[in-house]
Amino acid sequence: MRVSPRDRLASLALLAALLAAWEAAARGLSLSALVLPPPSAVLAALGKGLASGYLWPHLRATGSELLLGLLLGCGIGFAAGVVLAEQPALRRLLMPYVVVSQVVPKLALMPLFIIWFGFGQTSTVVITALICFFPLMENTMTGLAQVPPDRLELFRMLGASRAQTLWRLKLPSGLPSVLAGLRIAVVLALVGAVVGEFIGASHGLGALIIAAQGSMDTALMFAVLVLISVLGLALYQATVLLERRLLRPYTHSA
Repeated sequence: MRVSPRDRLASLALLAALLAAWEAAARGLSLSALVLPPPSAVLAALGKGLASGYLWPHLRATGSELLLGLLLGCGIGFAAGVVLAEQPALRRLLMPYVVVSQVVPKLALMPLFIIWFGFGQTSTVVITALICFFPLMENTMTGLAQVPPDRLELFRMLGASRAQTLWRLKLPSGLPSVLAGLRIAVVLALVGAVVGEFIGASHGLGALIIAAQGSMDTALMFAVLVLISVLGLALYQATVLLERRLLRPYTHSA
């Protein structure tokens, strides 16, 4: 869905109004900065952290964990979705175990990952990949199963092999569903990376929130949340642009 310049302007105006109300409430009610710092204090903390270079190593750590976990989880999820969609017997055998792996809270698995992989990047990447895996797998299976029956019958009549049917019919037909799964995975990946850093890392934006909480630096906590939001929005927008590029041939030919 394309957003018009008018809609973007309305969104920015709403953001400015909310920040102005927040600033006025924080100053008018004389709220303690430990409870709710005004946006100006958050902006000052963010500017100071970026200018001094304090925030950049944490931002790079979270970014690298996020990308590694996203690539690993989405790659395995897509491959698993294709295999399970093409092998119904295997899907019936494995799906209960896949669902069980997803209903267990990921935060509860983190202590196990720390035992197996130690503190640091590896544990965070694994939990991020685990969170990204399911949306890609489920959406890939759904997309491949939604091929119009008449087109499937046409490929059968033309004598197309199973691989040709998959490559030339099922994957293009299921591409919108796969990319929708990718958009969900991108958002969840950021959650996985930050939550993983809460417990198993000494660097990264999640670890920095815990450190800021320990020193009662509420403005820094909000500044880190702003960075997390910007990182998430940038990744989501990149995914939307990728989706438009990949779907362009099909939308033009429709």
